[in-house]
Amino acid sequence: MRGKATTTVLSGALLMAGVLLAGCSTAGPGAPAWTAQPGSAGAGTTAPASAGAPATSPPTDGPGASATPPTDPQAVATAPVWKTFSDPGKSVSFDLPEDWIAQSVTPEEGTLPGALKVEVKKPDGTFLAALRTGLPPSSGDCADASRRPYTVISSVPVEVSAAGGEGTIPPRVVFRVIQGYRFFGSYGITNVVAGAGGQACELRNIVRGPAGKGDYSFGDVVSVKAYAPDEKVAPAKAFDTLDQAARYASEGTEFANVQRMLMSLEIKN
Repeated sequence: MRGKATTTVLSGALLMAGVLLAGCSTAGPGAPAWTAQPGSAGAGTTAPASAGAPATSPPTDGPGASATPPTDPQAVATAPVWKTFSDPGKSVSFDLPEDWIAQSVTPEEGTLPGALKVEVKKPDGTFLAALRTGLPPSSGDCADASRRPYTVISSVPVEVSAAGGEGTIPPRVVFRVIQGYRFFGSYGITNVVAGAGGQACELRNIVRGPAGKGDYSFGDVVSVKAYAPDEKVAPAKAFDTLDQAARYASEGTEFANVQRMLMSLEIKN
């Protein structure tokens, strides 16, 4: 089932004015940022927001997730034309901007039989996200001393047809950051809480799948952690401040387009 949902945004932070909930191929040049709004009726409907009105609650992926400092967001346009990708076996599909490229590639070692991996890139080859299916279950357990503060920048409930596993929360499209020597951010779909008390060892973009099917992930990375200075960060993102991370989610077209793409995912059982 395609994700259609309401979004929660940062309390007193990401003030989204004039946003549009648009269906595939309906947003024109100059249209406001695409994001789900409280009380929206579905794709193709306009959900007005009062300029300067605070959100009713901070975004969360579960108990204890923290909020970010105030920002000054601006409305931005999403891609004007969208297309639908489907693998040859018609087991997965999602929408993406017309000029983005979706390509099936060889899954990583250790995935279950029948696993898929689809990479999404910009026309210049910039990596945006990967859809992975058939991932072996993993545990988020870690020592208390290894936990770091994390913040939920954006969190949007989404319906996913194949989400039949034992998640700890209903599936959500999230953008979260974890604090290390910088703030490391990642977006994706998850139905697993990152950690308790606003702290975690890693933020996993994982959805528990049905028994025997494995987990799946749709995001820039499967998980993000507080990297060491000598570790490779990309394709996860690094920010100097929480305000920079919040602005990434509220200004510019990239996150608005990625969020819409992630919410359109369909996986057939």
